[in-house]
Amino acid sequence: MDQTERITIPGAAEGIPALLWGPASDRWIIAVHGNFSHKADRVIALLARRAAEKGYRTLSFDLPQHGERAGGALPPDPPSCVSDLGAVYEYVRPRAERVALFGCSMGAYFGLLAYHGLPLSQSLFLSPVVNMERIIRDMMAAAGVSEERLRAERLIPVEGGPPLDWDYLDYVRTHPVRFAWESPTSILYGENDALCAWPEIAAFSRRYGAEVRVLPGGEHFFHTPGQLSAFDDWVAGALRE
Repeated sequence: MDQTERITIPGAAEGIPALLWGPASDRWIIAVHGNFSHKADRVIALLARRAAEKGYRTLSFDLPQHGERAGGALPPDPPSCVSDLGAVYEYVRPRAERVALFGCSMGAYFGLLAYHGLPLSQSLFLSPVVNMERIIRDMMAAAGVSEERLRAERLIPVEGGPPLDWDYLDYVRTHPVRFAWESPTSILYGENDALCAWPEIAAFSRRYGAEVRVLPGGEHFFHTPGQLSAFDDWVAGALRE
């Protein structure tokens, strides 16, 4: 989409680089990218195009240590990300009569933590992380790191991935997705998602009445032409006028 505007949203410790997609509107979508991604991710660009067709303006932004914020002051931990999402919502709310949410992977988890209890018109989640503790425990098992060792050492580097962090694990353990979530929610999930286990997605769907579409052969990271086309079609159907 050609019609984009770069802005900076005031944050607690540093400015939050953001993009506004599409023409002015009183209906907005806050788009939260996943890990190793950024505010101009391909799926966000596809989302913004479909959103504009239905009268929405999309706001996307870089999470700490992602995109333009690589090397910034804030760590990419849940408290920092949740704080940023709060600042973004405070920017959007006076400008919008209706606010929707898009979250990809960990972006969906941060959206759930930050926005439960807020009046969202709907939520669209791609490959959402709904049980972060399980993912961290799987990473610990793969690296051969016990909970006792992580508690003692606090931070353990892992080859080919982010370090294991005791404070991160402690936070997600005390902030599970077990709260009220009243936003009408649609999920697109890849059949071969190796990060988010299907039983967790199914349990979330039952708990909150979320609609789930499973893409045969899909992965956690939607990146092939076929996967992106399926995502585009899904957004077109799931996003309400």
